[in-house]
Amino acid sequence: MGNRRRTRRRFRVWTFQPSGDRGVFWSVIAATTLAFFAMVGFEDSVNMAEECKAPSRIFSKVLLGGLVITGTIYILVAISAITLVPAAALGEGETPLLKVVQAGAPSFPVGIFGIITMFAVANSALINMMMASRLIYGMSRENVLPDVLGKVHAARKTPYVAIIFTSLLAVALIVFAGGVPALGGTTALLLLCVFAVVNIAALVLRRDSVGHSHFKAPTIVPVLGSITCVFLAGPWTGRDPVQYLIAAVLLGLGVVLWFVTVGIMRIDSRRCPSG
Repeated sequence: MGNRRRTRRRFRVWTFQPSGDRGVFWSVIAATTLAFFAMVGFEDSVNMAEECKAPSRIFSKVLLGGLVITGTIYILVAISAITLVPAAALGEGETPLLKVVQAGAPSFPVGIFGIITMFAVANSALINMMMASRLIYGMSRENVLPDVLGKVHAARKTPYVAIIFTSLLAVALIVFAGGVPALGGTTALLLLCVFAVVNIAALVLRRDSVGHSHFKAPTIVPVLGSITCVFLAGPWTGRDPVQYLIAAVLLGLGVVLWFVTVGIMRIDSRRCPSG
């Protein structure tokens, strides 16, 4: 009986049973667009690259190495999950990993798992908030955003105004989007669009000469990156249409804030023409 159960578990790892009539290919594509959110955050490390020694030589290796290690861990977790719990059961409810823990370690205290989850989510939010505040601080220092966002705390030397602004913005987004799942899917959608633009920009910037050594990816990488991002952001992947609506509203809000920022910057330049 035990051998038969282990055989069924191993068999589930190699079973591809698509949901509905979408087929294996489109089911994998839909899962890829959803799993893309798990990789969100690596782009934030670019904001800290300037604090590294020899970033042009080290940062690219560290970034790619981190992606490979994280991707490998995710694949191992997925194999463990489908081995312990059937796919149909994993798709039910909002706590699939809790089902995996209960199946693999029934004696593990559920309360501790909840604490681990809370710290994991808080840590991810903290990293994103830190990077977002540094990004806004840097844009303010480059005179792209108002000077007030570039203010630094006198004692701690941290951009406290940018931190407060990004924290309030994050809370407003969660309230507006109706919860973390909808916001997560919309974030992945917008980031796919941003990454497509970044890959195209990487191709355009190759025409500019740089006086120092820097990392240069093979041309095929940004080409495939831009095509893949556009493809994964399309509606044919089975993405929830609500995510496009939320993304459109957020982009519209961003345009409004851009006009407000331009107005504020013009007022500041008139007050301090010499700055």
